[in-house]
Amino acid sequence: MLDQTPAAIRPAPALPVVRLSSGLHPLDLSAVTLHPDGALGAWQELNASETIPHCIAQLETSGVLDNFRRLLGESEAPHRGFVFADSDLYKVIEAVAWEIGRSGTSAHDAWLDEMIALIARVQDPSGYLHTWIQGVHPERKFTELHWTHELYVLGHWLQAGIALARTAGCTDLLDLALSFVDLVDRRFGPGQEDGIPGHPEIETALVELYRHTGEQRHLALAQHLVDQRGRDILPGGGFGSHYFQDHLPVREALDPLGHAVRQLYLNAGVTDLFLETGEEALGAVMREQWERVHTRKMYLSGAFGSRHRDESFGNDHELPSDRAYAETCATIADLHWTWRMMLAGDDPRHGDVIEREIHNALAASVDETGTRFFYSNPLQRRPDRFDEENAPAQRQEWYSCACCPPNIARTIAQLGAYVAAVREDEHGATLELLQHAAMSVRLPPEVGSGTLEVETTYPDSGTLHLSLSHLRAAPGARLGVRIPGWVRSGTVGTADGAERALSPAELTAQRLELALEEADGTTITVDMPPRWTLSHPRVDATRGCLALERGPLVHCLEQVDLPDGVEVDDLRVPIGADPAVREDGMLEVTLHHRSDDGELYRSRDGPATSPKENPTVTVTMTPFACWGHRGDGAMRIWLPRER
Repeated sequence: MLDQTPAAIRPAPALPVVRLSSGLHPLDLSAVTLHPDGALGAWQELNASETIPHCIAQLETSGVLDNFRRLLGESEAPHRGFVFADSDLYKVIEAVAWEIGRSGTSAHDAWLDEMIALIARVQDPSGYLHTWIQGVHPERKFTELHWTHELYVLGHWLQAGIALARTAGCTDLLDLALSFVDLVDRRFGPGQEDGIPGHPEIETALVELYRHTGEQRHLALAQHLVDQRGRDILPGGGFGSHYFQDHLPVREALDPLGHAVRQLYLNAGVTDLFLETGEEALGAVMREQWERVHTRKMYLSGAFGSRHRDESFGNDHELPSDRAYAETCATIADLHWTWRMMLAGDDPRHGDVIEREIHNALAASVDETGTRFFYSNPLQRRPDRFDEENAPAQRQEWYSCACCPPNIARTIAQLGAYVAAVREDEHGATLELLQHAAMSVRLPPEVGSGTLEVETTYPDSGTLHLSLSHLRAAPGARLGVRIPGWVRSGTVGTADGAERALSPAELTAQRLELALEEADGTTITVDMPPRWTLSHPRVDATRGCLALERGPLVHCLEQVDLPDGVEVDDLRVPIGADPAVREDGMLEVTLHHRSDDGELYRSRDGPATSPKENPTVTVTMTPFACWGHRGDGAMRIWLPRER
């Protein structure tokens, strides 16, 4: 059995041992219930009833489980999937584990027993397990760490094992993974053979393993793997060493480069190290990278990665809409990193980014059935757009590279971990509401006891009603509510009917603070009129365009909503265009239509457009999260504005 430290029995995905004075501390997953009649709670219910069972079924259909069975002589099927296909199983197990922590379900218990037993039977006595190596190329064991993903897969195995131990008290899966960790430590640990993973992920998992077991050696191994980067250990190949984040030592790598998912998972692990060691050099480089990622390389939707060729960040401000790769896993990796940055610091933009990601890029990656997914999430679809392997015109049930669907499943199952936290200072403790959602929060002991209820239809409206039951507040206990950065005005109403405006100081700080005992019966309303958004002038792809947002939701224009003879690409935003909110919450705006099938290049001194060529068209704008639900026609977020 594992050493059951306090962290080991708490159900949460990230539990830092050290509490930084400027940061937050997570709540137990079991302390937060997202209401099923709210947007996020309903998503969790869909995830539980449809997405997770779909992923379990696809593990069978795609051949992932046969990859294990063939090593036992129980399947004659050839190995299917990529070299890292084992990680699909581990991510689905993690999704089930967090769902157990969320709802207490026992629906998958027999399946879990079967999977853990299968893993145990396939695992080599040395602790090693990687079905592609064992069954296809055993001679490549630990010889091609840049491509074989052995340590990446182990990272997901560890995260699944930790989640299952924390939520179900089952340590069997984690015990199996620990023997592989021991093997890696003996082979590539401090003072041993040089070796780092081509795809980071194990770093953040090892830090969480340290938090879970209290064993310093796991933290030391994570530190060692991070410290070796930038020493030309990995062959750069055709993409170069920056593709693998091996071009500079981590403490010198200020620019986010290379494969976007790799960089963001690495950053999550580096930030975890900073949280536990307090090494300021790591904290400083992570703060600088976070600034550059989110002010130069993030799409409006909360997506990352502008290039298909190497699934990478492009140059600063290189953000094409129609050719955006914007992999779903990159948004998930950034959510995990940004959450750890939030635990390490006190920047309200962290909450804004997580909100943008959840309600836009991540929400758009799965359809309303919970069983069809996008891998790539472009911000524009041209009418003649062709399918590509991981960038199809429509959402797919699964992918040959199936990293995204099970990643979605595990993230949504743990979503309650990212909506609230505790802050402590010399004046006492504060329960911080970090995301607006309908939920119940069992008060952590630092602030007292009782339950906080949040009633809201967010993001459809900006009103939150707070109520407290069975409250016993600790001395100095407070409640903090994040005010999103897009908010320009709002009100605070108290139980006795008094009402005041949010102050300029509260809007600037992006935070409202209340004494906990006075929060009962409070109603907070943030105004959320539609707003036009401009991109940075260095983003060539969207220069001269506008995007329409309301609250946290980015909106788009879809061909399916346009009358015959009007195409998405022929519409312009006229000066003074004033979007309206319909009774059903949808947005309407009047645009100008100018059909232009003329010369590809023409003189700028040509005839001016006459009013007759600019008829007005009133159109419906759809939340980007819902695009493509009614077909695969053209779509765009950024609309050209008339000069």
